Amino acid sequence: MTASPGRIASGQAVRRLTVSIRLAVSALVLTAILLTAALSSLLWWRTAEATSRQLAATINEQIVAAVRKEVAAIVDEARAAHTAIRTLFLQNVLDTREADKREFVFLSQLQSQATISWVAFGWPDGAFFAAHKLGDGRLEMMEISLTDHAGQRRVDEYDVVPGDIEFANRRFEPTDFRVADRTWFKTGIKAEDPSWFKVTDHPIGERPSIAFAGPIDVYQERQGVLAIIIEYARLSRFLAQLEVGRTGTAYVFDGNGELVAAPDKEADELHPAQGDRKLLPLAQMALAKASTDQDAWRGRLSSGGAAYEVALTPLPFPGWRLATIIPEAEFLGPVETTLRRLIVGLAVGALLAALASALLARKVIAAPLSRVVGEIRHVETFALEQVRRHPSRVKEIASLSGAIAEMAAGLSAFRKFIPADLVRALLRQGVQAKPGGAIQELSVMFVDIAGFTGLSERMGDRLVPLLSRYLDLVSEVVVANGGTIDKFIGDAVMAFWGAPQPQADHAERCCRAALAIRRAIDESGLVDDLGQPLQIRIGVNSGHMLVGNIGSELRLNYTVIGDAVNVASRLEGANKSYGTQILIGEETERLARGAIVTREIDSIAVYGREEGVAVHELIGLADRVDLAHEAVGWIASYQRGLAKYRARDFEGAAADFNAVLVVRANDRPAFIIRERCLHLLQVGSDATWRPVAALNTK
Repeated sequence: MTASPGRIASGQAVRRLTVSIRLAVSALVLTAILLTAALSSLLWWRTAEATSRQLAATINEQIVAAVRKEVAAIVDEARAAHTAIRTLFLQNVLDTREADKREFVFLSQLQSQATISWVAFGWPDGAFFAAHKLGDGRLEMMEISLTDHAGQRRVDEYDVVPGDIEFANRRFEPTDFRVADRTWFKTGIKAEDPSWFKVTDHPIGERPSIAFAGPIDVYQERQGVLAIIIEYARLSRFLAQLEVGRTGTAYVFDGNGELVAAPDKEADELHPAQGDRKLLPLAQMALAKASTDQDAWRGRLSSGGAAYEVALTPLPFPGWRLATIIPEAEFLGPVETTLRRLIVGLAVGALLAALASALLARKVIAAPLSRVVGEIRHVETFALEQVRRHPSRVKEIASLSGAIAEMAAGLSAFRKFIPADLVRALLRQGVQAKPGGAIQELSVMFVDIAGFTGLSERMGDRLVPLLSRYLDLVSEVVVANGGTIDKFIGDAVMAFWGAPQPQADHAERCCRAALAIRRAIDESGLVDDLGQPLQIRIGVNSGHMLVGNIGSELRLNYTVIGDAVNVASRLEGANKSYGTQILIGEETERLARGAIVTREIDSIAVYGREEGVAVHELIGLADRVDLAHEAVGWIASYQRGLAKYRARDFEGAAADFNAVLVVRANDRPAFIIRERCLHLLQVGSDATWRPVAALNTK
């Protein structure tokens, strides 16, 4: 056989491809070695990074443990101090009005509890007394009375000396502080048990604090409210003692996201906390990302081109959370420097090794492998008869070539059971062999043989050659018109257009294929066992349907499903009722309008549906001028009759259908609807009558 120009061009392409494959193999060897080096470096980097992050996590855990312990100690000390003083009052060891004993007890609590800043007491009459730390070296006692020195605050200052305190001075200062206006007092005087309060306003000014305050009752008579107060400055001072890496930091926030404490080693009751707050925006960003104040959160945030490990941890105080911020550079900086050196060394070594390997690979592997690749291309395109076995000095390549040849031989036997064109199309589209699909607008066709059940009973196994020839003709026409054969169901053929390759004119293609199938069967001379020409019925419909790999992981079928598909199947069966060969749905007629000649047959309610579906008979192609002119008259008469029938003008409709029967004596649709009209003229129609015919069979 003489080779065609196309085959010659293809052969030249293969020869050029051989050189390309050799170069590709050399590049592949180089890439493999470099990739190995890169992966090794990446693995080392990941390991080092994980170790560094684990170190950061360990540091964070230590910081969290220390702060939790400190906060728990603050809470416990406040509760313990409140309980101790309250017990003295309840047991009558101390009277709330005994100034000397009260001062001694309050001062002793301040000295014994390092975190407490205030011990305060308010009476129902508005009087106020408190002991207050002034840093670590001084204490003060203050009293506000509504009778003695009203409008003034008496202040006694004491110096703290080892093991004792010494009186320093007394002064009076004007004040407008009223304890009765403070939330902790107003709530505590009415409460039954002590609770926590946020306090900012004190007799000496604003000092952000928390207070554990509750009522004092003696002999069931409310004496006042006792408050143990801890200023935030004490917590800021504690945070400054923690080492959060070299340049990291930690912040404490309350339940509203407001800053409670930032590290400041100078902070105390005399020096409000200032601290370094340059990383505060990162902590606030983490608060915004965290869902609730009860959740721990950890993540990586960036600021100013630098990355930070940020963690939020709930603290043992209602609503409080600790934010720790550690720069990644502290842990990953040395790792990155070492990694850069490692990458350079590996790249040089890999390049030298790859060059040597490439020289050997080009000679021993590339040439025979390129020939094997050519055989794989034949398998890919299902050109299985062109696959050949190629010997090679490399055992693995020789085995691969033999396996490909054996695979091709095995696939050749299965090619008749699967639509090879469909497989090729799916491969080109990159559709994976797993369940899945999408809704698309497509056209679907059902074709079967009229009277096949009786024919198969009469002919038995003699039916096989006839059926094979019929299926061959239908399949050839479908493929020639760009359709996808879905399946064979006995004598029925199901095909669709518009997938896997998109087709804007899928409806027109489907109609052309239907007409071509009818013509091919007529021209084939196929006859049944009685010598009668083989008759077929075709149903076509368009619409949105699910297309894709339908089935399970074990067995898949690239098919279409949906209501539009069911309608096409019903239309194929409706041909039997109307004596037609090709019926199409209204959506198909709309999409292919202008390219085909049709007539609307009827509105039918197909099996399984109640609403009417407009059904059209496909008569021919619009580009067949002789057909178009021949059909104009009787189609127009039929359409007028159908319109009158639907308008309940049954007498006028019957006349138009008679006109069709004069031209086409065997036109069964005209005969059927004319008979309906004559029947309705006799029995009449009520308000519930609809011009929709019900098909009660599939």
